[in-house]
Amino acid sequence: MCWSGTVDRMPDTRRTDLVLLLVALVWGSSYLTAKSATDALPVLVVLFARYLISALAMVPPVLAAARRGRERWTREEVRVGSVLGVTQAAVLVLETYGVARTSAANAGLLISLTLVITPLLDRTGGRGGVPPRFYLAAGMCVAAVALLTAGHGLRAPGTGDALILAAAVVRAGHVVLVGRLTAGRSLRALQLTSVQMAVGAVLCAVPAAGGLPTLAHASAGTWGQLVYLALFCSVFAFLAQTWAIQRTSPGRASLLLGTEPVWAAAIGIGLAGEHLTLAAALGAALMVAGTYWGQAIERAHRTAGSVREPAGGRPPKRLTGTPA
Repeated sequence: MCWSGTVDRMPDTRRTDLVLLLVALVWGSSYLTAKSATDALPVLVVLFARYLISALAMVPPVLAAARRGRERWTREEVRVGSVLGVTQAAVLVLETYGVARTSAANAGLLISLTLVITPLLDRTGGRGGVPPRFYLAAGMCVAAVALLTAGHGLRAPGTGDALILAAAVVRAGHVVLVGRLTAGRSLRALQLTSVQMAVGAVLCAVPAAGGLPTLAHASAGTWGQLVYLALFCSVFAFLAQTWAIQRTSPGRASLLLGTEPVWAAAIGIGLAGEHLTLAAALGAALMVAGTYWGQAIERAHRTAGSVREPAGGRPPKRLTGTPA
């Protein structure tokens, strides 16, 4: 799967930046949308519907690509997509259960821990880990978690917060796995994504079966939320991210996609009337600062490592996040 930053740049870089910001905005909005949908439907039903609509929506473009003379799916795309579909489903299950039990603002901010957890899990590429100052950025994020979940006094994270924290760890593992399974292989993003959507639908089908009758009584607004999660937060975000990353630098893409937690907090506060205490507001600021600082340290370390790496070595992976 090509994530190269060496593809010819488009003359209008603002259009590429706008697409990446739109992806971050859509992902940021997914937390409030998922929270609203799970108020009306069981979590697993929401996930099954999201996956099924996404999988069905991806069939026409895959068939259209096949008419141009290539296989619909290669064996490797099915194999890799199936593995990634399982890990991606684990992320979404934890995220959706978590956001149903905490605020959309908290969920969007806590999930951004993925950006500092990923380099800690990723020990490939001959970089010898991360520099010591990276742990200072990680420490800022840990302090931010304590403040965000403090409420009116220091306490252990609530159930929803704990699930989102678990989702951040699993999501980081998913990002690392994507890098390992796709490095040096010719895997098409459209086909790989369609397999992941199909696998997610299959995995959610049986546990969601008992609640499927509730879909028949869902309101038009709830169906609109399900369609939005599927078509915009999954299909559009995946494909738009791929298109944009191939037309800009990895650093610029990471910076723009890294605004996701800011959008999540702004939407949760502005549209849902959620509020941050003074401690939580400080935690939000620390989280954004810590993740950006940690990402900048990791990117600089990775770039320096790629310069030292001998010719023919493994190319550095792009840590640009995954859809919520």
